Amino acid sequence: MRAVVQRVRSARVSVAGEVVGAIGPGLVVLLGVGRGDAEVEAELLAEKIAELRIFADADDKMNRSLIEVGGACLVVSQFTLYADLRRGRRPFFGEAEMPERARTLVEHFAGCVAARGPEVARGVFGAMMQVELINDGPVTIVIDSREWQASRRT
Repeated sequence: MRAVVQRVRSARVSVAGEVVGAIGPGLVVLLGVGRGDAEVEAELLAEKIAELRIFADADDKMNRSLIEVGGACLVVSQFTLYADLRRGRRPFFGEAEMPERARTLVEHFAGCVAARGPEVARGVFGAMMQVELINDGPVTIVIDSREWQASRRT
């Protein structure tokens, strides 16, 4: 799984002009599911993101997590995170998981974040969405679960 995590003051996602998910302060997670990803990746990534210490403490240091600050999370599926641009100019998405399996894993990820306490809003899987956010910082972090897990084994 790949995630682009953005700390926000607020965010919302709309489909066909209708807001389908909105949060106040917290994190926007753009989430891509790769071929072969499983529930365990969703669970570990949800834990990692919910506990990322990227919110300011009393000394204005990034030392508090989404859980500690009582923030919310907006999860938006984004298969384009698996774009392969090595050949030509048109992206190839062959490493992205098939839609039904990806939908299941995105929902599992969102459920795992919610189980840790934060309010979780969602986009609509497979829909053409418009995401609006007010970046806070800005703080943007990219996580690839395969790279992260490989580094944990060494």
